[in-house]
Amino acid sequence: MDVFALFSARVANAMHVLYPEIGADLLARIVVEPPRDASHGDLSTNAAMVVAKPLGKNPRDVATALVEHFKHDSDVTSVEVAGPGFINFRLHAPIWHQVLRAIGEQGADYGRSTLGGGSAVNIEYVSANPTGPMHVGHTRGAVFGDTLSSLMAYSGFEVTREYYINDAGSQIDTLARSTMLRYREALGEAIEIPTGLYPGDYLVPVGEALKTEFGDALLAKPEAEALAIVRERVLVAMLELIKSDLALLGIHHDVFFSERQLHGPGGDIELTLAWLREMGMIYEGSLEPPKGKTPEDWEDREQTLFRATDYGDDTDRALIKSDGSYTYFAADIAYHRNKFLRGFTHMINVLGADHSGYVKRLQAATKAVSLNAADMDVRICQLVRLLKNGEPFKMSKRSGDLVTLADVVEEVGADATRFMLMYRRNDASMDFDFALVKEQTKDNPVFYVQYAHARAYSIFKTAARDLPELDLSAAALAGAEIERIVTPEELDLVRVLAAWPRTVSAAAIAHEPHRIAFYVHELAAAFHSFWAKGKDDTNLRFVNHDDPKLTFARLALVDAVRQVIVNGLGILGVSAPTELS
Repeated sequence: MDVFALFSARVANAMHVLYPEIGADLLARIVVEPPRDASHGDLSTNAAMVVAKPLGKNPRDVATALVEHFKHDSDVTSVEVAGPGFINFRLHAPIWHQVLRAIGEQGADYGRSTLGGGSAVNIEYVSANPTGPMHVGHTRGAVFGDTLSSLMAYSGFEVTREYYINDAGSQIDTLARSTMLRYREALGEAIEIPTGLYPGDYLVPVGEALKTEFGDALLAKPEAEALAIVRERVLVAMLELIKSDLALLGIHHDVFFSERQLHGPGGDIELTLAWLREMGMIYEGSLEPPKGKTPEDWEDREQTLFRATDYGDDTDRALIKSDGSYTYFAADIAYHRNKFLRGFTHMINVLGADHSGYVKRLQAATKAVSLNAADMDVRICQLVRLLKNGEPFKMSKRSGDLVTLADVVEEVGADATRFMLMYRRNDASMDFDFALVKEQTKDNPVFYVQYAHARAYSIFKTAARDLPELDLSAAALAGAEIERIVTPEELDLVRVLAAWPRTVSAAAIAHEPHRIAFYVHELAAAFHSFWAKGKDDTNLRFVNHDDPKLTFARLALVDAVRQVIVNGLGILGVSAPTELS
């Protein structure tokens, strides 16, 4: 049950009754949300502010008419106009009892919605070069993309998690040459890794595997032939290494798309450029030098250009280099046409901080190749600074010169890594303090939320010990007298629970999964606060020895809190332990 959606529909219906001339597009702009100040009521709507100007009326006059309409709503205790025309509602307790009933009945599905209507969405994230293990720079985007995928699936979208394998660039040749040195090392040669090759010891096992498979036979082959063999073997090994690193955080992709399939005769790039020419989206011309620092890929010559400015980009984009090879953007545009041809009209790309300049060009490419039928959202994940007790933290560097994802998980665990990386907006840089996320205090957000879940279990244990005659099964709780939940403190907690469906929908629409982490922390805080009040006021304790029926109703409330925490942590990919050591 979504109280906010329920009243959004009622407000829209009331506006339609009062002003039949209002169109659906205007009604869609009406919002029902919690008031900024909780003392103003339970719900607030901007309805009068939205429709007044198009109707040629004063907002307060429209608001007054709406207030009169809702005075007859049995779920409303009071409704009043505030400020220039906002409307605030206070609701009867039974509406909050319905929320508790809904949580008990829906369980894991409370907050799940059909918002997406089963529409397909492609979420591409991580997509790191397959040249080594995942490092901390990839970790934030990996967690963000995976959590967003779970959020969208929970909200009724058909999600495909995709990883784009950058396996066609010069970095792969460098990887093959680096691996060839490790192969020679495995054969007993003393090697020295020159600048420009990959020094990490993660390539040592690949060299050993090549020795096992080929002995010293690769040394007798022409260099190009030997490197081709090494390239294939090391790409497979690196992809498996990446998958195993991501699995440490419970991250798994549905599709691994190889860039190499875009290249070559008859590949996607060739086909896409032919289609772009046919559609008049390509021309031969030259580009003005960009303002400020000149990028490395700018060339002062006539070349093949994509009309990116026709689709919202700041400049047209080159597709073919002076040596005849394709630009990176040519591969990007072909790749996104491939996505569209696979049926995706909703695409989300999660990129690192160094790719902020790619947003407009990727959106332009998506509009062009879909003839404006597809939309693209690019989410940029800013940098993470590693700290310990507030100071820069250096860890083991088995990858050569990078802190790996595996290092971070080994240090603090998957739960803390995932939660803390989501406990901040993706577009804001963040500090990740290893000392903080290992503390078992209220200052550690992940511990604070998991402790709330464990506390819910401990309350049930106390009830089972002190009132052994109570049946604490889920079936029995479904029959609890929820109407006994009437104190302001109890209803305040239910109000937080009631915000869960709206939070999920809003987070999914905005592609902002951090809202889930914020919400479960807010719910945990409300739960801990209620528990603390019970220490001082025995009438607020969850287990009341003199009133088993009230205890049972409050246990239903506790179970609702537990369930919603589980639902939120499930989207975040974080466990919900029943006890903490």
